[in-house]
Amino acid sequence: MPRGNKVSFSGKIGKTIKDSRPSWPEQPVPPVGAPNILVVLFDDVGFSDFGCYGSPIRTPAIDRLAAQGLRYSGFHTTAMCSTTRAALLTGRNHHSVGVGCLANFDCGYPGYRGKIAREAGTLAEMLRPHGYRNYMVGKWHVTPLTESGATGPFDGWPLGRGFDRFYGFLDAETDQYSPELVLDNTNIDPPGSFETGYHLTEDLVDQSIRFIADHTANRAEAPWLLWLAFGACHAPHQAPANLIRHYDSEFAHGWDVERERRMARQKMLGIVPPRTRLPPRNDGVLPWDDHSAGERRLFARLQGAYAAMLDHTDHHIARLIDFLDRAHLQDNTIVIVMSDNGASQEGGPLGQVNAMGPYNFRPESIEEKLSRIDDIGGPDTHSNFPVGWAMASNTPLRRYKQNTHGGGIRDPFVISWPNGIPARGEIRDQFVHATDLVPTLLDVIGIQSPKVVGGYIQQPIEGVSFAPSFTNPKAPSRAKPQYFEMFGHRGLWQNGWKAVSYHPPGTAFEDDVWELYHLDRDFSETNDLAASEPKRLKRMIDSWWAEAERNKVLPLDDRFGSRFTENAARFHGSRRHFVFHAGMGHVPTDVAPDVRSRSYTITAYVDILDRRTEGVLISHGDATSGYSLYIRDGLLVHDLNIGGEHQILRSDRSVPIGESQLSVRVRRPTRKPTPLARGIGLSGYGATIPKEVLDGRGVSSYGLLINGIPCGELETNLSFITLISWSGLDIGRDRGSPVSDYKAPFEFTGKLLKVVVTMDDDQVLDGESVGLAEMARQ
Repeated sequence: MPRGNKVSFSGKIGKTIKDSRPSWPEQPVPPVGAPNILVVLFDDVGFSDFGCYGSPIRTPAIDRLAAQGLRYSGFHTTAMCSTTRAALLTGRNHHSVGVGCLANFDCGYPGYRGKIAREAGTLAEMLRPHGYRNYMVGKWHVTPLTESGATGPFDGWPLGRGFDRFYGFLDAETDQYSPELVLDNTNIDPPGSFETGYHLTEDLVDQSIRFIADHTANRAEAPWLLWLAFGACHAPHQAPANLIRHYDSEFAHGWDVERERRMARQKMLGIVPPRTRLPPRNDGVLPWDDHSAGERRLFARLQGAYAAMLDHTDHHIARLIDFLDRAHLQDNTIVIVMSDNGASQEGGPLGQVNAMGPYNFRPESIEEKLSRIDDIGGPDTHSNFPVGWAMASNTPLRRYKQNTHGGGIRDPFVISWPNGIPARGEIRDQFVHATDLVPTLLDVIGIQSPKVVGGYIQQPIEGVSFAPSFTNPKAPSRAKPQYFEMFGHRGLWQNGWKAVSYHPPGTAFEDDVWELYHLDRDFSETNDLAASEPKRLKRMIDSWWAEAERNKVLPLDDRFGSRFTENAARFHGSRRHFVFHAGMGHVPTDVAPDVRSRSYTITAYVDILDRRTEGVLISHGDATSGYSLYIRDGLLVHDLNIGGEHQILRSDRSVPIGESQLSVRVRRPTRKPTPLARGIGLSGYGATIPKEVLDGRGVSSYGLLINGIPCGELETNLSFITLISWSGLDIGRDRGSPVSDYKAPFEFTGKLLKVVVTMDDDQVLDGESVGLAEMARQ
């Protein structure tokens, strides 16, 4: 028989209570004066987007925190969301903990597992033995998405990594009106809808307040960590319509003027040095005045949706801070507000109203976008702004998220701690990296990082505390170098200098051109000293390779699509048959059957009770893209929704009363399509799809069957080539944003026994095109 762990007992057990002495295990005792910690993490917000960093976007709550604390102008991230989160949570470099790129795939190499190694404990795991309670709210995205289903495994979910409660979402993004929510380890429905006034940002703050209120009621003496990671301002940019329209006039002058205005404000605020120069426009960004009047009107509205989303989130941050103040918690709470990387380039040169269509060869013309301009930011849109506005967001820095130039890795960072930071409204210009957050917090709390967590010997903390700069504006920056790498883009900071290389996808790494900047004198990376300082540059490149080897960065890999396609193929393996029984929960997209670019059959086994029986049998996706098989008005209906264009097929006869098998049979395109990525390029998100690419789509056929007998067929050049949707699959209902024109959840009113999905072995996925689509959601 296996023996349990021996429990230490220091009392005495006699024959009776009279000759016995009780004892109790010692409980963790927090360090004296241990502060609470509130981390507010934005997504894809650029360096200049907070009002206190030069933006005209209204962020009074963040500005107020900055006025009672510090702003850092030299805070650096890792250029992507999963990777920065891994570094922030662990105090180690993202490659060295196994999250070299995204949580969406495991490349088979130690630095690219997509999951934080157990040898790298999280901040929550480090604080728990010292009496902290830990709460995670919002975006996680450091669990492989193939592990995000109902069976887990859950060891990489927040509750498996030291958090006591979790309310949020696991993926890179989610719809703000119909999010794919998780409570602790269980998928749940959102508590409201667009029609009832629901928005995820408000919900996340409500839950944050509840967690802290519950904590205060039960364990007021214990300190807490609340990690609040908003979906804002990642696409889809969704916010109240009146707030979006408010910003129309604010940005009508365009991105060229906006950059000039922001940098002028930054110089006035002291965020950038007076000598800072504005770089030329990023590659591929046209002058604002070169666009038509219609395009400028559209682009201003898309930027307005982004600005409104940030403004709206700041409003709810104010609610949370006000609650801390009412509860007398603010003075001893460290409040940090930051972004995970620079502004996103995924909106492409022309922006997007519904990103789903173009990635499935369904173009979105400027005329169509303009016809839907008043829908932008609403529940049936997946909008993103053009790269020109992302460039303005990153003022005065070059390039964007994904890149290792300043626009990708230099971000706003605000910290307030009335009891511990005496400075009010000051700016610090020290170099700080995401890995430095954990050692800084441990430093000010007065605890050491543990040597063992959960039985795993811990790898060293790689970040460096910047706590001395809280009280000393002249405190030196860290002495150790910091490398950067993302999709082959590389960089190294060392002693105020930076070597950086932009890597064009698909080219030889040895052909990359390295640049050299003295950041202490050249904030915006405009004076390349590579030619005049070749020896220094060589030393820094050599140092980069040494850091890369030490931190598991190698092998370098610039593949976009093949990483995603290989991961999907490995996860599903040879499985072609899925059985979904009635009563099951929501299935995330990365776990659902992969029906992209292949033939398949879906069969629902039902018992029709009467002629009024109706509802969804299976649905995958949302209003922006997806498919649904349902019964309405006695007919079997299949809706193929590609980017909001619906191909609806209805049966030519009624579904009979009683037990039936109701099927849709899909035949993939008759020829392999011209790859989308080769038509518009991996950096051309949102660009017009060339005619030769559209002509190469091929034809798909869709047929309905009732008890095996055909009852309707159509042919279409629309089909799921690269993705279905970023929303998951439901059985017997359509949980959230509806795929078709019914009112969700449109639950099936008959008896649904099961739904079976059988896929043919004819899938033909082009890695470049899949990568283009998948990168749009990161």
